Amino acid sequence: MIQSPGAPSRRVKMAKSPFRIGSSDKADLVIEDPELESIHLEIRADRSGYAEAKAIGEVKVLSHAIHGSRMLNSGDRLTLGKHTLLFQSTIGKSKDQELVAKSEGSGPPPFEARKQDTPASNVVSPVNERLFALQKKLHRELIDNLDLKRLDMTQVSTEDMRQRSEHTLRKLMSELNPSELVGVSPPKVIKDVINHALGLGPLEELLENDDVTEIMVNNFDRIYVEQSGKLTLSGVRFMDNAQVIEVIRRIIAPIGRRIDETNPMVDARLQDGSRVNAIIPPLAISGPSITIRKFAKEPFAISDLVGFGSLTENMGKFLKICVEHRKNIVISGGTGSGKTTLLGVISANIPDGDRIVTIEDAAELRLPQDHVVSLESKPPNLEGQGAIPIRKLVINSLRMRPDRIVVGECRGAEALDMLQAMNTGHDGSLTTLHANTCRDAISRLETMVLMAGMNLPSKAIVEQISSAVDIIVQTNRFPDGTRKISSISVVDGMEGEKITLQEIFAYNMTGYSEKGKVEGSYGCEGGVPSFCLELQQRGIKLDLSIFR
Repeated sequence: MIQSPGAPSRRVKMAKSPFRIGSSDKADLVIEDPELESIHLEIRADRSGYAEAKAIGEVKVLSHAIHGSRMLNSGDRLTLGKHTLLFQSTIGKSKDQELVAKSEGSGPPPFEARKQDTPASNVVSPVNERLFALQKKLHRELIDNLDLKRLDMTQVSTEDMRQRSEHTLRKLMSELNPSELVGVSPPKVIKDVINHALGLGPLEELLENDDVTEIMVNNFDRIYVEQSGKLTLSGVRFMDNAQVIEVIRRIIAPIGRRIDETNPMVDARLQDGSRVNAIIPPLAISGPSITIRKFAKEPFAISDLVGFGSLTENMGKFLKICVEHRKNIVISGGTGSGKTTLLGVISANIPDGDRIVTIEDAAELRLPQDHVVSLESKPPNLEGQGAIPIRKLVINSLRMRPDRIVVGECRGAEALDMLQAMNTGHDGSLTTLHANTCRDAISRLETMVLMAGMNLPSKAIVEQISSAVDIIVQTNRFPDGTRKISSISVVDGMEGEKITLQEIFAYNMTGYSEKGKVEGSYGCEGGVPSFCLELQQRGIKLDLSIFR
């Protein structure tokens, strides 16, 4: 609580994140001032020494107003009305690695903080500045000792290189002043330095963490992760932007792609199939950026998605019926809604006897069937020539005698060729596209067909979509981070010039729990699809109770 004016300044330990400052008793630091918001400012910090201020009310840092969020550096002064706070980081000086703020100025600055909770845990163990400086020093000396910049890595195995590096680092650490190793775990330091020198740096630790589903490098010192559907600052960092670019080149080298000022963005994949997008200056103004969408080490099955609450068991049975009986399926959804994961899960139900051709920008699908041919698009070479887009691969796949064609994502003119394939004997094909609803997916397909430049009349396009597509599955990512199938609709012919959709299953959201989790239930909306009745009339046994 605020004490009387003129009282001496006091230091307050910030032992949690986010640390909330405001005038209400819900704040972690209570300042009794009616001119302040109940929660006026939030400071998010990790134990590596990085902090970020998020302004709810009017806040200035070094006389500049904060609009949204900004990073804090030790020594920054924050002005909240007539109160001034001095932010100081004691990382490297305090055994407890705490962040400290104190008040100063002519106003009534002294205050008391409420009892703090246990510091928030991080997804990895963050390093302090002293440890990070040691790692940088050892990294430079390792490069000099082994001459890594000139060493032909193609002539040395990865394991041999790691053994050489470990031996060199042990020798280098034995020559250090003992004071430099106080509180340091030598095996951990050696592992981190080797990862920086030979691997993907701090990304190695995040890739090994099964709880992390997505990694986002905004800058060399700002790496965020998605964990349990929530974005958090990871607490690890690269040494500099040059190392970020070096890691990007290590990722793309095995697949023959390049990144430079003339080609400053690239899509790629890791050896485990994880999707990678990288973009560098001049397009990325703040520095090179990497986004990695991780995939599970073991491919998911429908039962796994049922366990996650992404769909019901009956919905899984229906999708299995659709795949086995060669229905053409379009999976629609927003970015990060789980389209590709669902595509892989339901494609795994294609019978083993079918010849499957998969077509992707960056090969991610890992299908368990034996008879699978995986195709990947090709970017242009240094001269801007030789690009092989998705559309050419779709056209070529028709000459490969496929039973099923699986296109990772339709983004443009290839949609026309995909629809033609679905209409010419390649039933049971699957693809994904970006759209917010099943109805929007129809409009999106129309737009992409027009991109082919064939000048087809709108009615002809709609008729082709109606005859080609059987099922549209809509996926959604909800505010709490969960991913669910929100709707499964059957394309049920046309009324005039409009396609009619019969919604079979839908997720009905009712609200949020006290913990902020989405609450709702699945329901069967539109009865039994006509094709299921036709299958039953042909003597195929189906459990129609799943539609009740």
